Amino acid sequence: MDKNELWECFAQILEEELVPAMGCTEPIAVAYAGALCTRELGARPERVELAVSGNIIKNVKSVIVPHTGGRRGLRTAVAAGIVCGDPEAELEVLSHVTEAGLAALDEYLNTADIRVTRSEARCPFDIQVRLAAGADTAYVRVIGSHTNVVRVEKNGVPRVDLPFADGTVQPSPKRRLLTIQGIVEYAEGADLARVRPILQRQIEYNMAISQEGLSGAWGAQIGRILLHSYGGTVWNRAKAQAAAGSDARMNGCERPVIINSGSGNQGITASVPVIVYARHLGVSDGELLRALLVSNLVTIHLKDGIGSLSAYCGATSAGAGAGAGICWLYGGRYKEISHTVVNALAINSGMICDGAKASCAAKIASAVEAGLLGWQMNVGGSEFVGGDGIVIKGVENTIDAVSRLARDGMRETDNEILRLMMGEE
Repeated sequence: MDKNELWECFAQILEEELVPAMGCTEPIAVAYAGALCTRELGARPERVELAVSGNIIKNVKSVIVPHTGGRRGLRTAVAAGIVCGDPEAELEVLSHVTEAGLAALDEYLNTADIRVTRSEARCPFDIQVRLAAGADTAYVRVIGSHTNVVRVEKNGVPRVDLPFADGTVQPSPKRRLLTIQGIVEYAEGADLARVRPILQRQIEYNMAISQEGLSGAWGAQIGRILLHSYGGTVWNRAKAQAAAGSDARMNGCERPVIINSGSGNQGITASVPVIVYARHLGVSDGELLRALLVSNLVTIHLKDGIGSLSAYCGATSAGAGAGAGICWLYGGRYKEISHTVVNALAINSGMICDGAKASCAAKIASAVEAGLLGWQMNVGGSEFVGGDGIVIKGVENTIDAVSRLARDGMRETDNEILRLMMGEE
């Protein structure tokens, strides 16, 4: 593959990943499946069977479903999709809910037969919706990622039937082309006209929700506490403004965000600190966009070997990506960015994901701190080297080691987290 083909693949990855979503993406994916299934059924269902994997349960349990007036939970998410959802809008499926729609949602929740069970699938991301109205039935399955619809049925007759792997999600061949060296070379030479609309939308959306988090009393108010406690240095503002976006997003703010690796929190973490530093330095618009190419693609590269959901907090990957993008703004290139990424991963890998909720904002602050410290270690001539714990010589080897830790090594950790969250003995 020549350079131009490779770079076009990178641009396509950004188009696929940096898309808008309204609210936490797991309840939104449930709502999307419910809306899609209802459209196939062609009627308001009387009976609903929702089967979801443990990671979906974990990420929906404590977070507000957007545009539902503060309502929470899996029953709310699937019912909102059924009653109020627009499947054409995908991850903005609930963006057009009205007051009348909320009243209809409450009536439906009080009258419909909605049953929620845990999926038996091995894949950590699995949503299955089966609906019935009279003698008619419909079925939709979304597996592996938030809009990956592999099965659609009406009365047992398949309308969509795509192959899928019921196991650990592996990167596509296109994603396997990502390397730190390739990302840096792309950022240096990319045609910005090709990616400008994608990145400008990320800047607009994610900075807007960050500002909302700082101006309102959202969640645990981590962003505001950081600014009040530690002042307005650029180092602290980078952490605080990223955390503030999560403060708002996890606690019912209905502004859309541009996601990364299927996660709004990761999209915020990969972008907001880089934007804060770029504005502090007064760099050109083009230089900011190139730094965002680094931060976003590094985040995607780190997450691809892990999968969209696991026991490993994805903000860790995004914080390393942010550190890489900030390193770029200060003149760092392949060597410096590689050290920044390795350092950041060595510092924070192992931070657990215990679902989407208010404390995600604090984890984002920790992840950005690790990215910034990883970068400053490199500035100071310090680094973690092969043999330091899980660090293996060579940035790609360390990335692979962390992927194995998160994907395979923490599988039982994931089960134990879910047992604790569900109050199981």
